[in-house]
Amino acid sequence: MTTSSASASESAPEPRPADRGPLRPMTARGRGEAHRVASPLELFFDLCFVVAIAQAGIQLVHAITEGHSGEGILNYAMIFFAIWWAWMNFTWFASAYDNDDALYRVVTLVQIAGVLVLAAGVSRAFDDHDFVVVWLGYAIMRFAMIAQWLRAARSAEGPERTTALRYAGGVLLCQIGWLGLLVLPEHGRPWVFLVMAIAELCVPLYAEKDTTTPWHPHHISERYGLFTIIVLGETIAAATVAVKSGVDENDALGELLPIAAGGLLIVFAAWWIYFVVPIHGHLRSNGQAFLWGYGHYLIFASAAAIGAGLEVAVEQAVGKAHLSTLAASAAVTLPTALYFLTVWVLHSRHFKVGISQQLVLPTAALLVILCTFLGDWAVLTAGIVSALAVALGVTLTSRMVRREKTRAQ
Repeated sequence: MTTSSASASESAPEPRPADRGPLRPMTARGRGEAHRVASPLELFFDLCFVVAIAQAGIQLVHAITEGHSGEGILNYAMIFFAIWWAWMNFTWFASAYDNDDALYRVVTLVQIAGVLVLAAGVSRAFDDHDFVVVWLGYAIMRFAMIAQWLRAARSAEGPERTTALRYAGGVLLCQIGWLGLLVLPEHGRPWVFLVMAIAELCVPLYAEKDTTTPWHPHHISERYGLFTIIVLGETIAAATVAVKSGVDENDALGELLPIAAGGLLIVFAAWWIYFVVPIHGHLRSNGQAFLWGYGHYLIFASAAAIGAGLEVAVEQAVGKAHLSTLAASAAVTLPTALYFLTVWVLHSRHFKVGISQQLVLPTAALLVILCTFLGDWAVLTAGIVSALAVALGVTLTSRMVRREKTRAQ
């Protein structure tokens, strides 16, 4: 991850390096580059990463429905960290150094191959606590990232070169540290994860303590927003498949309709509250950028977990899951509440005026949690609460705009 305090200007964009030859020096892109948008390669990158997220969600559903919720959530957190951190590192690097030449594209495709290898090992990590394939997939992604940073260092001078070398060295040391998941006893692996996750998070802080890299605020906010859309799309897809299976195999349309309706309202509300504010204008200082970027671990993980929770609720409703209605409801309401709170902390609170606007999402999160205790109607009620929160937010904002126009007149 990288940090900066620049904002986009209206100057004409420089020609893309790919337009000037098949292989160019990897120099930093302009902080004020106009019309900076996600590339087709970045979109393809995101799409392939969601394959791994889907596998993690499937295994989380299996763990919860089989009565291993605690273990399943821990494994999900570990796997999701590997997926999210590799995605995030590439995203911020590409915002500063994407020259889109042939070598850059090949190395990026290698990273995509790595996440697909990781996805292939997710079930073994959940079922047998065997992290060999997951570690291998993560290693492929991370060594490709090291190659990108070394290439950037070769094209840079002075402090910028030092920053790139710090990134390369930090990533390499962390990858060696992750070997602890393979060689240490099973009971020690959660501690390995905790220590190494902290170490990974510290690499950008150390690498950029003297010189920051020139990421583009609008491009970064777009990249995060697009990935949020893809994750929410995966949530809808997973829930739709679960409902279809329940209807086809158990003829349980009456039992599943409230879950389907409630789940759809939750996902619609999740999309609305994320994109209601132009967050790129808030990404100015180092502290803001690090908090915002790191906090998306909870946004992405909870958004994906909502889909897993809806699958759990469906399986419980048709009698395929041996767990209580309360537990099945909590699988939906708790990640929904976490999503609302995290989006409020990272996004909404910076743009809300007055106590009424500020309390909408925290209150909605609390009410969604209380919906857990409403039995078969928990998911539908949580969806209605989510929709009402959006409606109330829109109403309060409209009233504020009208008052400001009246004062201006």
